[in-house]
Amino acid sequence: MNEIIEQLRELSETVPVPLTLPTFEQIVDVEEQILISLPNDLKEYLLFGSDVIYGALEPVTASDPYSHTYLPEVTSYAWSLGMPRDVVAICQQGEGFYCIDQDGQVSFWQDDDFSEDVWESFWDWVEAVWLAQ
Repeated sequence: MNEIIEQLRELSETVPVPLTLPTFEQIVDVEEQILISLPNDLKEYLLFGSDVIYGALEPVTASDPYSHTYLPEVTSYAWSLGMPRDVVAICQQGEGFYCIDQDGQVSFWQDDDFSEDVWESFWDWVEAVWLAQ
């Protein structure tokens, strides 16, 4: 995990208004808003790497409730489209969402269906999808 975060930091783009990392209390607030505990890999990403901006994908964040990547908003929107409530959105891509289940497995959901692509962990998804773009 640390190596992947270091790699993301090296690739991170400089922007006029940088993202900030959330506090642990903000993570707890996010969990309370969506009424689901976040898998540990996702919590680690949010706490230590969610300020990275790289490429075209914009994974969820937890520090700014007004951001278009704010996890409760992205997840609520995905749920409103029919994504199962036992998964949490980690990144919107077009009309679909990469999402994570309680076991930490990541998949892609769109049009009431999951794709056949599955990543065993959030960090596997980061390497195979986000960093590979």
